[in-house]
Amino acid sequence: MLPNQIHNWIGAQEQPAQADEWFEKLNPATGQVLFKAARSRAADIHRAVELAKKAQPAWADTPAVQRGMILHKIVVGMQNRQSEIAAIVAAETGKSMKEALGETGGAIQCGLFYASEGQRLYGRTTTSGAANKYAMTIRQPIGVAGLIIAANTPIANVAWKVFPALICGNAAVLKAAEDTPATAWIFGQIAKEAGLPDGVLSVLQGFGEEAGAPLVAHQDVGVISFTGSTEVGRIINRVAGERFARISLELGGKNPLVVCDDADLENAAKWVLLSAFSNAGQRCASTSRVIIFESVYEKFRDMLVEKTKKLKVGTADDCDFGPVINEGQLLGMVSAVEKARKNGATILCGGERMTDAGHKDGYYMAPTLIENVHPHDEISECELFGPVALLFKAKDFEHALQMANDTPYGLTASIHTKSIHRAVRFYDKVQTGVAVVNAGTHGSEPHMPFGGRKLSGNGSREPGTEALDIYSELKDVYVNIDPAQA
Repeated sequence: MLPNQIHNWIGAQEQPAQADEWFEKLNPATGQVLFKAARSRAADIHRAVELAKKAQPAWADTPAVQRGMILHKIVVGMQNRQSEIAAIVAAETGKSMKEALGETGGAIQCGLFYASEGQRLYGRTTTSGAANKYAMTIRQPIGVAGLIIAANTPIANVAWKVFPALICGNAAVLKAAEDTPATAWIFGQIAKEAGLPDGVLSVLQGFGEEAGAPLVAHQDVGVISFTGSTEVGRIINRVAGERFARISLELGGKNPLVVCDDADLENAAKWVLLSAFSNAGQRCASTSRVIIFESVYEKFRDMLVEKTKKLKVGTADDCDFGPVINEGQLLGMVSAVEKARKNGATILCGGERMTDAGHKDGYYMAPTLIENVHPHDEISECELFGPVALLFKAKDFEHALQMANDTPYGLTASIHTKSIHRAVRFYDKVQTGVAVVNAGTHGSEPHMPFGGRKLSGNGSREPGTEALDIYSELKDVYVNIDPAQA
């Protein structure tokens, strides 16, 4: 099903990188080569942006309702090929087919939402303080959008950025994640087959330094949307900010889940396992800090350890999670856990690469729970992006809230309690972009805004209608009339 080589889509044409260079994509479940992908560089980016500039004015002149109809055809194409897309996602990420189908369904839902926004690309009509003067606002596209995505939920990440960028009338250049090139490639193929005009969307493969950096630096790219690490986000903010480009940054998290003394502990344990370990902990919204009231700490810890040891790791549909995306990421988290151990942390379970016969060739991290770490130890403040969670004790609610906020990040948070008073105070005072009561720290929906505070982002929100503010400009319009001429 997968081709031996994954090309770029530039101006709706499938082609290799101009330098005819390639890089290998490995299967994270087996370590075996899946295929080679185009290794794009600045020349490829410049060509894609040039074609986007040429195609964008006609796309912007296409009524938003008609743009939405074309995007709807892409959604239908995704529906018709959902199993094929999911199989690619599973092969590239090591997820089970069940999980990949669920992710693809979420991407389709996101696409449908934004296709429908073509009928609701609202400005507003309001009053004026002057007689015979009428005031309104209208939305207009920015121009060329540069989109850079992560590999953790590859088809969902494509949908979250491409659909809102296009419905607003922009042309888009998508730099695919180097760990999931085929997922972005098949989306480009579906877009072409759906009749998206040439040049409106280009999909480029390659590494961040070689393809992502030239896209961020390009003077003709008016908006940059990036999902990834805080370190790279800082670079993008500096480079694109020099030319006052619009910038949307969705960065890392060290997300807390608070377990109160009145919580349903079985439900809380279920959501800790899902939030910390599903998708191999590779969510910016994963739970990585579990803050537990002292009075129930030992009981909940023991329950959590017992349940964690029963988790099944692999690629089958009955597995709880699969491998992490590449070996470098795996080795990094193993090193971080070992450093924490040497600094006095207690590894309750896991903590190492899985090396048994069924896992030794892949990039599998054992589900890991750690206690006895300081809230400001390196492992407490560094996003590992893997199946590793830290346990902390809290004296009471106010202490738990203080601990939840005592982090450089501010993406998502959750509390488990039967008290409406605690729940409301928590979601009011926790310093995050997302707050959840009695569930996990993950699970955002396409029609809702997602983003973080502090080092988790720059205040932008995607998806939801709020994403339209990223990919469009608001223009004030004043109409003055002379009644005598009526």
